[in-house]
Amino acid sequence: RPPVAEITGPPDRLAGHRAALEAVVAEYGAVLVRGLALADEAAAAAAVRAVTGEPMEEREPFAPRAVLGSHLYSSTEWPPDQPMCMHHELSYSLRVPARQVFVCLAAPAAGGAVALADGAAVLRGLPAALADRAERHGWELLRTHNGPVGVDWQSAFATTDPAEVERYCAQEGITCSWSADGTLRTRRVRPAVRRHPGTGERVWFNQLAFLNEWTMDPAVRDYLVFACGADGLPFTTRFGDGTPLDRGTVDLINAVYDAHAIREPWRDGDLLLVDNLRMAHSRDPYQGERRVVVALADPLDLSRS
Repeated sequence: RPPVAEITGPPDRLAGHRAALEAVVAEYGAVLVRGLALADEAAAAAAVRAVTGEPMEEREPFAPRAVLGSHLYSSTEWPPDQPMCMHHELSYSLRVPARQVFVCLAAPAAGGAVALADGAAVLRGLPAALADRAERHGWELLRTHNGPVGVDWQSAFATTDPAEVERYCAQEGITCSWSADGTLRTRRVRPAVRRHPGTGERVWFNQLAFLNEWTMDPAVRDYLVFACGADGLPFTTRFGDGTPLDRGTVDLINAVYDAHAIREPWRDGDLLLVDNLRMAHSRDPYQGERRVVVALADPLDLSRS
């Protein structure tokens, strides 16, 4: 499990512990803070401000989530009976959060933990040929907006102006094209392996497996291919040279993540502070009500790395 720090009292007590908590994150990649009175969104927002620096807004979400104000978001909308696979937040962007914070306002009856996996350990655990190929070519993300399913481009890019979308894509190194019916398709290639800015360690930092079509339930994938066409899926990934992935490769990557996963069941009021560059995260299936809010913070510009 991740290291646990017991801190009791109101959220403003966290500010005095920030340096100590950052030291734990620097050593282990994450820390779970337990014992705080975090019962609502206001308390969660105060706790986030106490343990992070500059807040960050999400762009190009892959699934809907509610904006709760004060740079706080709901958890990504995802079926509770389905696991959410390991990924680093916004690894498809050039500007990524160095810190991600999860706050549990109501723990589920069962399951629902946020599992973590060290990207350096995952990289070492992958077959050398696979890791070398991904590091050499990077990974490619293909997205379709305003198709039959998925996030529409107006929501993804927070604008209704196609010209603004095109300006954003040009700045981010994203190729975009429009269909006559208003469907937007985007393509980008990003490094699959990054050096951690603090330690210099090489880490597996991508969403190659998570956003790939083979991670979907087979019935869902078959329906989407039928409804959207093979080139119109809401998202899928390939190696950076354009080579598609097969199910075996995706399953292998996810199995290595699973082999390195650590988790701790949620309790009401828990706060999980995560080094997003180092630690991938996932979400276990759950039963009952689960209220976990999320914040992104301390943006890093990876465009020159």
